[in-house]
This record gives sequence, C-alpha cells and structure tokens, in this order.
Amino acid sequence: VDDAEVGSWHRAADAVVIPYDERLEVHQQSEDFTEHDEWDFADTPAEHYPLLLHAPYFEIYRKQVIKQADLVMAMYLRGDAFTPEQKARNFAYYEARTVRDSSLSAAQQAVIAAEVGHLELAYDYWAETIFTDLYNLHGNSVQGLHLAALAGAWTVAVCGFGGMRDHDGWVTFAPRLPPKLTCLAFRILVEGRAITVEVSKESVTYHLIDGKEFTSNHHGQEFTIAVDQPVTLPIPAAPSVEPVHQPSGREPIHRN
Repeated sequence: VDDAEVGSWHRAADAVVIPYDERLEVHQQSEDFTEHDEWDFADTPAEHYPLLLHAPYFEIYRKQVIKQADLVMAMYLRGDAFTPEQKARNFAYYEARTVRDSSLSAAQQAVIAAEVGHLELAYDYWAETIFTDLYNLHGNSVQGLHLAALAGAWTVAVCGFGGMRDHDGWVTFAPRLPPKLTCLAFRILVEGRAITVEVSKESVTYHLIDGKEFTSNHHGQEFTIAVDQPVTLPIPAAPSVEPVHQPSGREPIHRN
C-alpha cells in the first residue's frame, strides 16, 4: 500500500454523503429512497422470503424495502455523525421497512434499538442473533455457520447493552440493560489496557485490570480509572420512545 492508494481512500471518504429527506426528517438509505413506492408487505406471504429469491431486483430496488439494516448500521459505526433525535427517527422509519432476510441484520438493529431506548426489542433481536444457527432460523445452517451472527451476539452485548463506542479512537460507554437482564460483565483491551465493565440495573463499575491510566466517557460524563481504583457511576433512565413496528410477518419472536 503506497501513499497514492491511501490518498484515494481519503478522497473517497470525503466524497461520501448520506442523503437527507427534509420533509420526513430522516436520512435516506439511498438517493430518493423515501420517494419510492412502499412494498406491499400485507400481501407478501411468508414463503416469499427471502424476497431476493422470489422477486426480481428491478422490483425490489424501486420500492421501500430493505434486506438488512444498512443505514441503521451506519448509525452504530459513525454514531458521532448523527444526533440522538436523528437516530430515533431513522430507526423507527427503517424498522418498518427492513425484512431481515440477512443474518447480519438483527445484531445491528439490536445495537441501535438499545441506544435509542427500545431495550426489550433489542433483547429480542439479540436472542434472534444468538439462535441463528442453534435454531436454524434461516434454514441454511447445514451449509455452514453464520459467522457475522455469532460475532453479532458479542456486539449486541458489548456495544448494545454495554453501550461501547469507538469514534476517532475515543472509546466511550453508555450502558443500559433490558428488563430481562439483571447484570452484564465484559472485558476489553484498549491500547494495552485491560478493562472490565460490570453493569447492573442502576449502576456500572469500570475496572482497570492492567495498564496505564484510562480516561473515557460514561453517558456524557468523563471519568478516569487506574489499577485498583475502579469507578462506579449511575445509569440514567432510558429515553421515552414511541413503539416501532416491523413489516407484517417480520416481527422478531418476543422472548419471555
């Protein structure tokens, strides 16, 4: 890899844009996406999923229907580029149009669902991710494991309920548990520092197990930990949100 190739990456990154619909106040999956006709989910039988095996691409790409959570995933990977209000509106809009024909999708939807306040829905998507191969949810596990779903189970735990983000090298946390979880603990390695995060319903404790002093951010509050000097902080209540809806017949299984 030479400097010219790296330069081409930067130029491509600088040219990336996500269209925005000023009327609906949501970002567009692709240019003019929100102007497309809606997909007729009510008259799409269950046996016609995955859609790409039963409908021509010409029909799919000119309708508001999404195989997997692409724009929603962008809000996880580049969450610093979206406001909390934009994330909530975008999530609600695309939740109603995403059919999860890909095993990649549920984990990404779970992460953003947890962030914007739909914690029970995030838990249901987490279970779907975990059971992708155990329950052969896509009917093709005989062909091999869905590795993205396996990794997604970790992603939901750490980045969804643990609220971990890494934007521009700044690792931060905003943990919050769904009603069915009483605690969560995980360990990460950040630039040679071994860090353990222990989350309960009301608070979280950050431990530095090994390495030099570590400064991070917890729900907007900066904190610093050192070896044998853990920090415990309260977890604020989840934001109040309106219910979201999935396409007819594509709701995740509700886990009791």
